[in-house]
Amino acid sequence: MTTQTNASTQQTGNAAQATTAPGTAGQKKPAATHSLGTAEGHDGRGRTTVADGVVAKIAGIAIQEIDGVHALGGGAARAIGNLRERVGQKDLTQGVSVEVGQTQVAVDVTLVVEYPHPLQQVADNARDAVYSAVEDLVGMEVTEVNITITDIHVPSEDNDDEADDAGHEPRVA
Repeated sequence: MTTQTNASTQQTGNAAQATTAPGTAGQKKPAATHSLGTAEGHDGRGRTTVADGVVAKIAGIAIQEIDGVHALGGGAARAIGNLRERVGQKDLTQGVSVEVGQTQVAVDVTLVVEYPHPLQQVADNARDAVYSAVEDLVGMEVTEVNITITDIHVPSEDNDDEADDAGHEPRVA
């Protein structure tokens, strides 16, 4: 996303904002309405650019706070994510991809839901969280949030291996 203002408007005043070149009028006006903070960028002090990765990270953080979400990403992404976490680097964009336009954002999310949470409810809550976070923090309209649930996490799966080792006597001496 690029939020920009015309730097020359500071020299010529606000009248220059209304009269721009025919090919650039459509580009600058929508971008200026989606600047960050309280300044709308109309004062000619510069432009603000938000990278796609920042939008993806905001969406990822919002989703991880939803009850019932166990992990983000598919199997391979989670395996790589586990390795990163072991060396102290958590990828907050794992399982999140975004397409950022001039004024709108589309988000695709892959996640694993904890059993026995209702899948549709978790997906709806995650979708609502992404809409709120991106629209509030980035200031862009979210057109769609597509959620793919690739797996469910059964808590007993993690504890089965430990319980088998501790609860059974060895079969051979």
